[in-house]
Amino acid sequence: MKLPFFHFSSRLSRSFLIVCLLVISGCSSTPTANGDDPRDPIEPINRVFWDFTWDYTDKYISKPAAIAYTTHTPELLRSGLYNMANNLNEPSSIINNLLQAKFTNAAKSTGRFLLNSTIGLLGFFDPASDFDWVVEQEEFGEVLGSYGVVDGYYFVVPAIGPSSVREEVGDYVDNYYWPLAIIDFWPNIARWAILGLEKRAAVVDQDPLIEESFDSYEFVKNAYFQNMNYKLYDGNPPVEVNKAEEAELDAFMNEFDNE
Repeated sequence: MKLPFFHFSSRLSRSFLIVCLLVISGCSSTPTANGDDPRDPIEPINRVFWDFTWDYTDKYISKPAAIAYTTHTPELLRSGLYNMANNLNEPSSIINNLLQAKFTNAAKSTGRFLLNSTIGLLGFFDPASDFDWVVEQEEFGEVLGSYGVVDGYYFVVPAIGPSSVREEVGDYVDNYYWPLAIIDFWPNIARWAILGLEKRAAVVDQDPLIEESFDSYEFVKNAYFQNMNYKLYDGNPPVEVNKAEEAELDAFMNEFDNE
């Protein structure tokens, strides 16, 4: 899933986007604006899209809609709709867990889907949580990452938010899993809307971090990649060492010891 900006799309538009991404990934040699981030070769364009998304789309549409929805929707109805939307993602989680040999998680996702789809009335209720089978959505983008596929180029989809080539390809595949593949257009729009509104509302309190950052674009981009890495390693990403800084520190310590 994207960072929580309200969004929806059709298969046609997503297919077109993926084709464009593959072309960009294979052909682009445009340097970054700062010249130091190979993940972001179209930064000047991305910044324009980010400003439009954050300053206009999110400010006047996504955020107000999310606040209005969570404020005025009865809690029982709201939680039920959110549970149903999440329940439709369980089959994709089952397959994606199996593809990564996460058999325990695959079994939990299977149990969640069967229990919530029956006793839970098509997922409106979440009796699986009583067995500590919590929602742990596994996406195909994470499957690709587990096999060594890098994030690819970073880009901002206007009115949607940050993404990357790997995430878009992963989302495209996830949408072809059953039952998402057989759901009609408008029910899918409703599902995307519910998930998007809930996710946007969940991070409203974090907005000041973006607003007070020195460079909101860089802040969100770094947060995006950190989040993708966090999900890829199931909350336990490896500690990354900056080799350049480590070399400078070693040189400094050696010079200090020789004095």
